[in-house]
Amino acid sequence: MEHLKFHTQPLWKEDVEVDVLTEEEEKKVLVLHNDDYNTFDYVIVSLVDVCAHTMEQAEQCTWLVHYKGKCEVKTGSFDFLEPMCTALLDRGLSAEIV
Repeated sequence: MEHLKFHTQPLWKEDVEVDVLTEEEEKKVLVLHNDDYNTFDYVIVSLVDVCAHTMEQAEQCTWLVHYKGKCEVKTGSFDFLEPMCTALLDRGLSAEIV
C-alpha cells in the first residue's frame, strides 16, 4: 500500500486583519480672495504656475473669485499649501490658508 502524505500546514493562508493607527493631518484649504488690482489673465496664469491648475480650472476659479469674492483653489496639509500661498502672495494676490 502506498504511503499517503499528510500536510501538517494548511494549503491556504488566512487573511489577518490588523488595525493600524495613523495620524492624519488636518486638511486645510487655500483660499484666493478678490482684489481690484490684478487682471483675469494674471490670476489665471498664477494659478496654473503656482497651483498646477489646468487653464480651465484656473479660469473657473478666477470667475468664482470675481463674482463671489473668494474661491477655494487647493486643499491639503498646511505644509503642502504654505509654499503655494506664499507664492501667490509674492505675486501680489490675496490668499490665505484656512
